[in-house]
Amino acid sequence: QVQLVESGGGLVQAGGSLRLSCAASGRTFSGRTFSNYNMGWFRQAPGKEREFVAAINLSGSSTYYLDSVKGRFTISRDNAKSTAYLQMDSLKPEDTAVYYCNAVYISNYRPLKDSWGQGTQVTVSS
Repeated sequence: QVQLVESGGGLVQAGGSLRLSCAASGRTFSGRTFSNYNMGWFRQAPGKEREFVAAINLSGSSTYYLDSVKGRFTISRDNAKSTAYLQMDSLKPEDTAVYYCNAVYISNYRPLKDSWGQGTQVTVSS
C-alpha cells in the first residue's frame, strides 16, 4: 500500500516560516511511480472542511495556489526522492491547520483518491 507521510509542521509565530515535506513510500498509487502523479497540498482547520492549498504538475514546471496563499507559499517536488514540499513564508494565524498531501487531478485540484496520511499540524500564533 502507498504511504504518504507528511512532516515539518510545528508552532511558529506570525510572519515565520515552515517547510513541509510529503514523502511517498511503498507501492505508489496503482503501482505507478511518484513522478507519474500531479501532487497537491491540502489543509483542514478545526471545524472546517479540508481545502486545497497548492498543486504541482508531473515535472514541477507548473504550480497552482489557493488565492490566500499566493506569494507566500511555494510548492515543489523532487521526483528522485519521491517527495513533495511546501515552503510556507509570512505565515498568518489563519494558516493554522493540519496539512495533508495527496495525488491530484491537475484540472480541478481534487484528490485522486480519498485516502489520506496522518497530516502535519501547523500552528501560527499571533
